[in-house]
Amino acid sequence: MARTLVIGNKNYSSWSMRPWLALKATNTAFDEVVIPLYTGDADKQRILAFTDSGKVPVLIDGDVTIWDSLAIIEYAAERFPKAQLWPDDVAARAHARAVSAEMHSGFAALRNECGMNIHRPVGPKTLSEAAQADIARIKQIWTDCRERYGRFGPYLFGAFSGADAMYAPVVHRFRTYAIELDPISQGYVDVMRALPAFREWTEAALAETLIIPKFEAD
Repeated sequence: MARTLVIGNKNYSSWSMRPWLALKATNTAFDEVVIPLYTGDADKQRILAFTDSGKVPVLIDGDVTIWDSLAIIEYAAERFPKAQLWPDDVAARAHARAVSAEMHSGFAALRNECGMNIHRPVGPKTLSEAAQADIARIKQIWTDCRERYGRFGPYLFGAFSGADAMYAPVVHRFRTYAIELDPISQGYVDVMRALPAFREWTEAALAETLIIPKFEAD
């Protein structure tokens, strides 16, 4: 099998978006298999044919199978070192991994209350204090990164990195739910939205016709 990334619906699957962007940054070819989520047992069985985890994304690269977003990004960084998905500097690399891991394991309130739904009409909703705290923390992370590494380029650590891939779905969430941003955070959002791979994913998501009612409630 050629290198293949198995993903969910582009409109809804934030976890699929992350490694997809990272792989695009490596400039290496990969096939893409889209399996709709929450559509019944048949599609669940299709996912299980690729991984016993029963979840997407999944990367198959020859005899290697990786079934977690951040693990795929780490694999891509090792497999394609010229892409420099992590900063060269040891301290910056540790910082990038730390904020990526924080995104991977945290921000539950924001995830639950502001699911990624790219075709949702832009507009605010009432958020809990926990979700507002998540938003404040993300903006703090972005501001800190831009202030430290902005001289090296427009992304969180200068050049595009795995950290940008991990925070990319938040860019959609902040736009969709009309989250008020400070100038530094807004500047970063604008940079990410201008990234060709980000635009490619967004356009494909907007072209999807499948609606999942549970994600359309707000």
